[in-house]
Amino acid sequence: MTTTPMPARPAPPARSRRRRLLLGALIGLLALGLLGLLATAGVLAIVYARASTSNVGQLGFTQPLKIPPLAEPRLDSDGRKVFDLRLQPGTSELLPGKPAETWGVNGAYLGPTLRASRGDRVLLNVTNQLPESSTLHWHGMHLPARADGNPHQLIDRGSTWSPTWTIDQPAATLWYHPHPHGRTEHHIYRGVAGLFLLDDPEASALALPRRHGVDDIPVIIQDKRFDADGRLDRTTLGDDILINGTYDPHVEVASQLVRFRLLNASTERSYNVGFDDGRAFELIGTDGGLLEAPHRTTRVPLSPGERAEIVVAFRPGDRPVLRSFEPDLGENFFGGRFDGADDTFDLLQVRAAARLRPSPPLPARLARHAPLDQAAATTRRLEITGSDSIDGRTMDLGRIDQVVTVNTTELWEVHNRTGSFHNFHVHDLQFKLVEYRGGAPPRYLAGWKDTIPIPPDQTARFLAQFTDYADPTAPYMFHCHLLRHEDRGLMGQFVVVRPGQEPQPRAPSHHG
Repeated sequence: MTTTPMPARPAPPARSRRRRLLLGALIGLLALGLLGLLATAGVLAIVYARASTSNVGQLGFTQPLKIPPLAEPRLDSDGRKVFDLRLQPGTSELLPGKPAETWGVNGAYLGPTLRASRGDRVLLNVTNQLPESSTLHWHGMHLPARADGNPHQLIDRGSTWSPTWTIDQPAATLWYHPHPHGRTEHHIYRGVAGLFLLDDPEASALALPRRHGVDDIPVIIQDKRFDADGRLDRTTLGDDILINGTYDPHVEVASQLVRFRLLNASTERSYNVGFDDGRAFELIGTDGGLLEAPHRTTRVPLSPGERAEIVVAFRPGDRPVLRSFEPDLGENFFGGRFDGADDTFDLLQVRAAARLRPSPPLPARLARHAPLDQAAATTRRLEITGSDSIDGRTMDLGRIDQVVTVNTTELWEVHNRTGSFHNFHVHDLQFKLVEYRGGAPPRYLAGWKDTIPIPPDQTARFLAQFTDYADPTAPYMFHCHLLRHEDRGLMGQFVVVRPGQEPQPRAPSHHG
């Protein structure tokens, strides 16, 4: 049998080989891409899972709560209360047994509580012994712009700044902190901050707890991150909490009713403060002073810079824990995770004595709030347009962004156009919210405010009255009080002028 040999198969054309090579390469790339996506998704899942932070169940509440001392002013020949303050570096054991380099006022960390009454004339001598220029801003205070302590009043190293003004606002829990442009977060995080309490005759006549450190207790809340040696690390949100500079704190109380003055002095983290046993308490004051009547609640949200005064009832032997529950930041699940929306923290254990001193019942009425005339108000609109901008512009100390006429009332509409949580603070005044997140303000925001949280794509509308002080050359600030945003440029400035005046911006002054 004869077989006919098959003809040799012709070599495939070069184009066909290229197609097969390209197809193989494409399949390989798709496989690598899929593996990369899976790997990325896995990494993101791990990062997302680890982003949630809690210390619940991890503390022993072993440290007695430090109470910042009351500063003792002296009277000068003009009858002014004089406070001498020194910004200084130091060393503190923020974690027990681990010294860290810190800054403070009249000490190594934080500062004394200042106290004055309505009608007092005060003089603050602020000496800067820090290694760089700084300022000291009186957050929440109604005062002349030249005394405000904003970035325009820099105190050079080794120099003293001495602002003076007359206290003319209701009793309130205010605070003080540095405000150097671009460096505010760094200075506050290192520890320069303190309370500034105001009194007035009407509030002093009320049956409220008022013994400093006994039944009227300051609670300065700060988150910190530490390295292995206990040194401060400012890279991200902190996973440890200090109260008045105390780690793992408890406080002993001996009265049936105790007033806590809460201050969120953190640079970025928000809190949602209540008690671990769910007990209700009375909210009696916010940023600018007492509410018109107590508000019974179980939670008080606090974004950076906000304050709240609460009165809590205790029974003998109680051991409740003041806790921060997950704050509502209004962000999506991913962004909120990394901004602390899923975080919970035990803040402070309260230890009630076996026998408690009786306290008078809280008054049904606390303060009278003079209404602001919305019908006569002009409207001013601002937009938060990025983590570094308002109305599309970053902060410029040489630019006046808004001009306000003295003795007028304005309706400010502040819209957060970003996908991130921000808040908004205005210097010199206290305002009243008229609309929040599309509706009536919740009761915990119904008092006088100087700082307001604004979640993504939400608007805050508030009435503000600009009284007493006009100076076309000296501006006040408005800004986000998440301090990394402020330092990046999410800040603007306004001057208050008399009718017909034009702004006359000047370069920041240096006291030195």
